[in-house]
Amino acid sequence: MGDVQALLQSVFGFPGFRGVQGQVIDRVMAGRHTLAVMPTGAGKSLCYQLPAVARDGLCVVISPLIALMHDQLRSALAVGIRAATLTSADDNRRETIDRLRAGALDLLYVAPERAATPQFRELIAEARINLFAIDEAHCVSEWGHDFRPDYRLLRPLLDSFPHVPRLALTATADAHTRADILVQLGLPEDGMIIAGFDRPNIRYAISPRDGAARQIADLVRQTPGAGIVYAPSRAGTEKLAAQLAATGRPVRVYHAGLSPELRQANQAAFVASEDMVMVATIAFGMGIDKPDVRFVAHAALPRSIEAYYQETGRAGRDGAPAAAHLFWGAEDFVRARQRLDEVEPDRRASEQARLAALSGLVETGDCRRMVLLRHFGEQPAGPCGNCDNCLTPPARVDATELARKLLSAVFRTGQTYGAGYVEEILLGRSTARSQMNGHDSLSVFGIVDAADAPLIRPLTRALMLREALVTTEHGGLMLGAQARPILKGEQPVEIALPPRRTRKRGGAAVPAADDPLFEALRACRRALAAEAGVPPYVIFHDATLRDMAAARPDSLWAMGQITGVGARKLDAYGPAFLRAIAEHLSA
Repeated sequence: MGDVQALLQSVFGFPGFRGVQGQVIDRVMAGRHTLAVMPTGAGKSLCYQLPAVARDGLCVVISPLIALMHDQLRSALAVGIRAATLTSADDNRRETIDRLRAGALDLLYVAPERAATPQFRELIAEARINLFAIDEAHCVSEWGHDFRPDYRLLRPLLDSFPHVPRLALTATADAHTRADILVQLGLPEDGMIIAGFDRPNIRYAISPRDGAARQIADLVRQTPGAGIVYAPSRAGTEKLAAQLAATGRPVRVYHAGLSPELRQANQAAFVASEDMVMVATIAFGMGIDKPDVRFVAHAALPRSIEAYYQETGRAGRDGAPAAAHLFWGAEDFVRARQRLDEVEPDRRASEQARLAALSGLVETGDCRRMVLLRHFGEQPAGPCGNCDNCLTPPARVDATELARKLLSAVFRTGQTYGAGYVEEILLGRSTARSQMNGHDSLSVFGIVDAADAPLIRPLTRALMLREALVTTEHGGLMLGAQARPILKGEQPVEIALPPRRTRKRGGAAVPAADDPLFEALRACRRALAAEAGVPPYVIFHDATLRDMAAARPDSLWAMGQITGVGARKLDAYGPAFLRAIAEHLSA
């Protein structure tokens, strides 16, 4: 074994471990099986890359997507690790196998489909394996939101090397999923290290959808840097991308309906860009290890809190401020409940619980982060101060009496009409349609005054979230299972009203790039990245450039003291950045 602390500084340029990295690496170095649950951006890859360098032999990394493997490969090669991938997309497979047999590899990335084959087992039996790292380990669990059946086939491979430590890594796993990972991968119950789920640099916001294209365009204008916008359908991504192009930002789309070549080209352009907006379905994301994504927006409801956490977690992986904004409509929950009917009976209860948890996150007037963390079993000390409800607390309104009026109007109009029509009846707005139906003479006609009129629509959404109102197959409203206790006065209804938001510029949580030296260093990085054919962040992260701009090193030794500058990168890029600093200071 090498000196782990010395390698941390010399290879990766880090003066010390972050969070639980040290605990995880200690277990790996001691040859113990481990499940590490660490938030995105906490440095999970270091937990196997450093032992791979420090221990003799080969670390096999099992990863779900080719794009993710290739991205991780670039980063490993950039710091001097002897790494390779063995995938169907590689044209150097013969060379990789020869290097494996010759003991000339520290890291080998493979997909679970290949790793589970007898042929692969026979191949790596010729090497000295020092670690199995199973990335995105939640994919092994049917409880997880990204279940991959091929992950279930890994156990025979792992058991064939009983003395090789196993390291399972994930950012997204609730208690059920964690327990299942331990069983499926043969890990001990006392081998779990949970770092916590908090991403304090992400500012969470959730708003009712009211012209999603305009709302998201405002977010794009206010937030510099690269961003991801998730839309619920292929057609939706195309339409929204065309609308967002009017902001002047470069925009690309990604969904399963595009040709593989176009998907790959769009993904590569996004990874290399510092300000592109990618509008995508959920097919995009797991294979992206881009640290400088400054915002993630959802144009519709995600599938679950787990999916929301993972998708928003693609923002701010470099630790700098980032924004996550969800725009939702009551119809999203209607569709989600309809999908529950298609779920296998033995999974329906758990999926209903996931939907209820998501409903609670959307509806709450309290700290969003506290709701999110409690879902994953944490007990936060208090409000975060960095979500929409903390920064601009919503007004709380007792809407019990109005809810009873609204439910009564739905019932007395026959439980067939939409929200807009029911609102007209409550406000006493006579129309040809209401006259024809005889609804102008109902006792509920005009029983809501103008002062309460603005509450009707948010209350309708809230009652739909609570299943006091449901929709008919034609889009009308009818009473749901939770309507009766409200109508009988047994269940109070309080709703949180988000404050009116004015359109503004420059109000995002993300800092503008206002340091001329930092911009000069970014320009130097872009040139080096273009020359090397890699994304800019592979050279150095923004955080490292900001440290350079603050420290203004005037020698290679001084630059080597900056976090993120290891020996390999210092040799390769140090002189160019020193020149950029000197030229800026002399200008």
